[in-house]
Amino acid sequence: MRKLNKEPIESGSELKSAIELLEKEKNISKDALLDAIQSSLLRACNNSFGTADNVEVLMDRDACTYRVIQKKTVVETMPEHPTIEEKATQISLAEAKMKDPGYEVGDTVPFEIKSKEFGRIATGVAKNVILQRIREEERRVVYNDYFEKEHEVITGVVQRYSGKNVSVSLGRCEALLMENEQVPGETFKPNERIKLYVVSVKDNPRGPRITVSRTHPELVKRLFEQEVTEVRDGTVEIKAIAREAGSRTKMAVWSKDPNVDPVGACVGVNGARVNAVVEELRGEKIDIINWDENPAYLIENALSPAKVILVMADEEEKEAIVIVPDYQLSLAIGKEGQNARLAAKLTGFKIDIKSETQAMESGLFEELGIDYQTQEGSAEITSAEGENAGAGEAAADASGTEAAPESAPEAEAAPDNASEAETAPVNDASAAAPEEETPEAAGAEAKAEPET
Repeated sequence: MRKLNKEPIESGSELKSAIELLEKEKNISKDALLDAIQSSLLRACNNSFGTADNVEVLMDRDACTYRVIQKKTVVETMPEHPTIEEKATQISLAEAKMKDPGYEVGDTVPFEIKSKEFGRIATGVAKNVILQRIREEERRVVYNDYFEKEHEVITGVVQRYSGKNVSVSLGRCEALLMENEQVPGETFKPNERIKLYVVSVKDNPRGPRITVSRTHPELVKRLFEQEVTEVRDGTVEIKAIAREAGSRTKMAVWSKDPNVDPVGACVGVNGARVNAVVEELRGEKIDIINWDENPAYLIENALSPAKVILVMADEEEKEAIVIVPDYQLSLAIGKEGQNARLAAKLTGFKIDIKSETQAMESGLFEELGIDYQTQEGSAEITSAEGENAGAGEAAADASGTEAAPESAPEAEAAPDNASEAETAPVNDASAAAPEEETPEAAGAEAKAEPET
């Protein structure tokens, strides 16, 4: 039996140039493109000859050359009226001996098929197969690129409004910023660059479906990672975030290094770091507080900038009673209850805020077994036995046994008024001045529950 020369033909310069161009422009691998060409040739053979089972494509992937070989089996005689498939798979012994006298019945005779032998339809089929594979590979590459950016912040360019949704170009694909993921009152102009949080990336026959958001709490976290080196390298950890997009965010931070002040690191020199995030969020206020494993301390910090007299936290029920001075009640509750609501989200506790007068009138101190005595400019809290309230149960502003708001300096960072965090350690920080007391909130009692 005669052996076939399986060396591919040496004429693939044009094909090689085209493949290299596609590989560079669309980031599609050379092997994937050659596989597409191989599949298209087999489909063309199947369309022209009725079968491709006896067809082999020999390809030199380095030189980008190929040969299409069709193998026919030698039979004694061909049928009088052979089918297209029989013509493609069989050859009579007489014809085989004309090619090589050494052939016998049952041997395989190779025939090389030239591309020009394919009909118009087969050529069209091959072209469509290549284009389809290129589209699939391009979609796969784009999906993989953006899947790696899931839960990260990316920069997009505003294209147009589609109803109330915003079409944003991300480079190689577009995403739709849905109305429910937009900050209330925020508007965009065409060609404006905005930062978005990638919520999810899903594969789709028409291309990757990317869900982006401007309201997600993780957007604030990722922006601080970009601005604050200590957060990026893990020295400072953002433990919890509570956000009402477009209005206010509370963020609890903690440092692995006792020599690094987590709040000061996030605020930056003259408030530079926090102000950069505030500017990106278009003026959204940001409160930065110290994280504490003790829920009483954490709740007290979360209600900042309001001062706290007492915190009674039940870790099992996730409930807390907070008593504040009368003049601090409206500040603790916040405008429309926002401060208390964000504190509840941040800590995960249901917080019941009472004024000092309300607590005394309702007998709350006696019920808790606390002897509360008010003096000029100060207050003293002791247990029924005369001892200071235990840790994890109460926070007293004068005794200093659990959490004393006046016991440590406090820094506030506002977009227009820089913090002094670089000059002294801080207990908590805010990116905006506290809200003004409202007549409606004064003298009222507030309850805030975390979102489920």
